[in-house]
Amino acid sequence: MKFGQILSMQTHALPHEAIDELANLQRHAPGMHPTLARAQFKTSCGKYPEEVFREFEEEPFAAASLGQVHRAVTRRGEKVAVKIQYPAIRTAIENDLKVLRSATLLGRLSGHTPVAILDEMRRGFLEETDYIHEGKNIDFFRERLKGFPYLTIPKVYWDLTTDRVLTMSFVEGATVVEVLEGKPSPEVRDRIGCRLFELYLFQIYHLHALHTDPHPGNYLFQKDGRIGLVDFGCVKRFSGHVAEPNRFVVDRAWLQGKAQMERMIALIWGPNVPVARARKMLEEFEEFANAVFPLPAATEPVVDFGKPALLNALGRNLRRAVRDKLTNPQFTFISRAELGLYNLLHQLRARVDTREVWRRVAGR
Repeated sequence: MKFGQILSMQTHALPHEAIDELANLQRHAPGMHPTLARAQFKTSCGKYPEEVFREFEEEPFAAASLGQVHRAVTRRGEKVAVKIQYPAIRTAIENDLKVLRSATLLGRLSGHTPVAILDEMRRGFLEETDYIHEGKNIDFFRERLKGFPYLTIPKVYWDLTTDRVLTMSFVEGATVVEVLEGKPSPEVRDRIGCRLFELYLFQIYHLHALHTDPHPGNYLFQKDGRIGLVDFGCVKRFSGHVAEPNRFVVDRAWLQGKAQMERMIALIWGPNVPVARARKMLEEFEEFANAVFPLPAATEPVVDFGKPALLNALGRNLRRAVRDKLTNPQFTFISRAELGLYNLLHQLRARVDTREVWRRVAGR
């Protein structure tokens, strides 16, 4: 299901029929029977939902890869979303990862699928099964991003939360597909796109932590361009130097002399990567850089994400990185988040002055 969610973001490369089917994995996967959901809740919380909440809807309004979400009302009359984890999901993930490890044996032997990447995937996916961990992530982002008036992040109800049940304030909004069905104006689409790009860069440069489950089901939009961000199970934390490659892309560091180029190579792919192989990768990388951050002298500084050029360039770079054994486990989930961001912007057909947003965020 995780793999299907990632495929559902390939809106530029797959037929609409395939995307429509795969998009069901974002929020509308088959849910648990109500009896099983009640049993899961009681096993984790010690009481049935109706004993805890004033109102509790048995049918989930969202169901995805690890759990499903129900509407409820607390005893104090507050609307909440209650996420209940599927039974034995951690064991299921462990078993799937063992199968994946076996299936990638030849890739591991050849060096095209490093063991470290599989270990990073295991870390990220298993973290999502701990709702206490997710609740702490929500608190972190809610506090650190409170300066953005257009952003809503849910509040955790810790007295109604366990490692397998997560209760949060209910976030209103529509998915990107529902928003587009309403035919929003270009101004609204551009406003949302600019805000999504700003939030991504702010996390990279200032939080050193990134929401890395970026499929469209985790973004909820309102008509005025406000954004709700949910599902913080998968968060990547990193040291400050991880933001440097983004700065290198903006400045085209690999064109500024051998020392800068080698520093960039070491940061992105590690100190032991052959420089000659990485240099060839950088030549192709320049197409992607020009697409996402046009040079200051470019005749059109605003990036039209509705065109598939950027996503196609990113796809070619990712394939080239795998082929040339230039994958870095540290960027596994960061790349996933970046792909999800550009897919959202592509669906919105947003136009964003990316350099202006970068100057504003990086200068804070």
